[in-house]
Amino acid sequence: MKKLLPRVLLGVAGGVAVYVAFTIWADARAVGEALSHYAWSTAVLALLLAAANYLVRFIRWQLYLRVLRLEVPVGESLLVFLGGFALTVTPGKLGEAIKALLLRESRGIPAARTAPIVIAERLTDLVGLLSLAAFGAFTFDVDRRFLIAGTILVAVALLFVMVRPLAEFALAIAVRIPILGKMSSKLREAYESTAIMMRPGTFLLSVLLSAIAWFFECMAFWLIVTGFEGAAIDIHPATFIYSTMTIAGALSFLPGGLGVTEAGMLFMLTNMATGITRGTAAAATFITRVCTLWFAVVVGLAALALFARRTHVKISLPVPEITPSTPEVT
Repeated sequence: MKKLLPRVLLGVAGGVAVYVAFTIWADARAVGEALSHYAWSTAVLALLLAAANYLVRFIRWQLYLRVLRLEVPVGESLLVFLGGFALTVTPGKLGEAIKALLLRESRGIPAARTAPIVIAERLTDLVGLLSLAAFGAFTFDVDRRFLIAGTILVAVALLFVMVRPLAEFALAIAVRIPILGKMSSKLREAYESTAIMMRPGTFLLSVLLSAIAWFFECMAFWLIVTGFEGAAIDIHPATFIYSTMTIAGALSFLPGGLGVTEAGMLFMLTNMATGITRGTAAAATFITRVCTLWFAVVVGLAALALFARRTHVKISLPVPEITPSTPEVT
């Protein structure tokens, strides 16, 4: 835990810096005025919807463990899954790979078998979010080039994962790299686990669960915006804004998408919602990020503490230096 907390605190410091900058840009007085008339009950409901997002994604996590034929008690599995949220604010969300290390320490499961779950989660999250964003991409007058580029990137990643000849080609190149060559057997084991999770039936079910999970957070965003006096937005554009900017934050590879997600939400809110001033848009964005990104970090830290106490595993593991080819989703 001593090694993890500095990394989390670094992400928090980055978040504070971003929010201070946006508050100054939006006019601190206007942001304060918007918050003073905010219906805080909508934030409570948003937290419940964020929790629903975690529940659905946990079901997907359990699905992956099942298809990999890994036996982990449900209570312990839940703590491991939630514990990954503690490192949501790491670049590319790669810190979530700590879930593989926790299972290795508590159950002796090789990390090469479970670390690919993080890759599968990121891929299906992106496909689910792209599906949600697609409903608005052809409805609203927006620049679609970003979503098209994101779709192409995800499609290429899926091809290399799901088409074995392409995967074999990539592995053959990887093992020629000095550092990766020493890990050839683990890379092979990791790929076999990934291939199992990417089988059509499992993949389609995972994408459906992802879309449902992220729609809960789109609803949370919609509720938060409507909680401001005079502000109004339909669920359709709210879903488009939240899903699109979550994808943008993922593809940026910045910790938690900090800066990119907030800037996009501010811009799109002021252009697509009614009764929204710059100060109100900034306030709505801040509350949304607290109820989604930072709530997840708090839940993750609590889960890690409970996991350590329950399993007597000392949480002093370094964040794994893993570099998969897929970005994060916050």
